[in-house]
Amino acid sequence: MKRKHNTNLTSNARALRKNMTKEEKHLWYDFLKSYPVRFLRQKVIDNYIVDFYCHSARLIIELDGSQHYEEKGVLKDKIRTERIEQRKLTVIRIPNNEVNRNFDGVCQYIDNAVHESLRQSSTDTSL
Repeated sequence: MKRKHNTNLTSNARALRKNMTKEEKHLWYDFLKSYPVRFLRQKVIDNYIVDFYCHSARLIIELDGSQHYEEKGVLKDKIRTERIEQRKLTVIRIPNNEVNRNFDGVCQYIDNAVHESLRQSSTDTSL
């Protein structure tokens, strides 16, 4: 049976859940954990571990630190996003400094993205 993800990453994902960044903790404990649409944290998808995943909205949230804005990080993220989006998932990237500086705006952005994705998927299934 072909698995949807790399099972070798499961222990890494578990470790990342136990050692979340300050920004991941803030977003998780102060918004996503009690959000009415279920999110998972540090979810293995294919050969990647994504920061936050919402199955029903087919949405992935990635929080990006400074390493993501260096030339090598930008290229890696582009490839990673393209591969994940081949699964018909949407990836949104949020800079860590936005979580720190504009938390309410980040939460509103995520809420809008979830609602838009759910609206889109209900439209797709009704066709």
